[in-house]
Amino acid sequence: MKFVAPGVTEIDTLLGGWEHATAGYLLDGPAPVLVETGSQSSVPVVLEALDGLGLGPDDLAGIAVTHVHLDHAGGVGDIARAFPRAKVYVHELGARHLVDPTRLVASAGRVYGPLLDELYGRLDPTDADRVRVLLDGESIEIGGGRTLTAVDSPGHAKHHLGFHDSLSGLLFAGDAVGVRLPDGGALRPATPPPDFDLELALASLRRFADRKPVAVVLAHYGIVPGTPDEALADAEETLRSWAAEAALAYADGRDIAEALETRFAADVSGTDPAVRKKLETLNGFHSNAAGFRRWLDQGGHIDKAETAP
Repeated sequence: MKFVAPGVTEIDTLLGGWEHATAGYLLDGPAPVLVETGSQSSVPVVLEALDGLGLGPDDLAGIAVTHVHLDHAGGVGDIARAFPRAKVYVHELGARHLVDPTRLVASAGRVYGPLLDELYGRLDPTDADRVRVLLDGESIEIGGGRTLTAVDSPGHAKHHLGFHDSLSGLLFAGDAVGVRLPDGGALRPATPPPDFDLELALASLRRFADRKPVAVVLAHYGIVPGTPDEALADAEETLRSWAAEAALAYADGRDIAEALETRFAADVSGTDPAVRKKLETLNGFHSNAAGFRRWLDQGGHIDKAETAP
């Protein structure tokens, strides 16, 4: 655990036994809220951390997830069961998957194969009467002058929310800004299928900037170094570069994953092989390429002026 701002504790969920891969964040106040549960496989780690922070079964008031991908929300059913008074906050397009995760888990199984059970686990259902839909601009009241405001931020996933903490100024960006591991080199975009949309993703980055956060916080992983304006500008530039490379490969009939790896592998060339494996598992070239391909197949495009050299 690590205190990253007043009343904000970063919880390393130790996904797959890796440090600094996926984080949850506890926001303290009269009605404490956990932002992101991590995967179902990480539930014992998260429960131990919450116990170490002094939270008994009746003490957690809320569980908020940026989106319902299993590395962010796979633990919701288990954590909700351990804290029976906690409400579960989610995007309106993700709520049904928390209540009945059958389709979501089946889809994840097709994507992850054996990794679903070996690494992530699944998702237990949550009672519908405990699920609260958050619309853009709505807030969770934590108390003591602290609110957590939802920012509708599609692009990575259509059911994605950012959360802006009024007290610390931190903006919890989920995967909408990308993935940057502390030991894993440069920021990478996160563009998985089936929902990736370039224009929506870029618009979400601008919406985050409009919030004027004190810092940007990633689920993978932690506070982004530098100013939030620098972090969001870097995310936009990186996303445009990757999209342009993918579009060129697509137009030429080349393999998009190979094109992305050829162009951008140097960003992590100096990192330890074990760290590269961790990054590739979480956010590999093939996953990003699949998202770009689906987006391009559905008519996505970029201006020729933005095409990578």
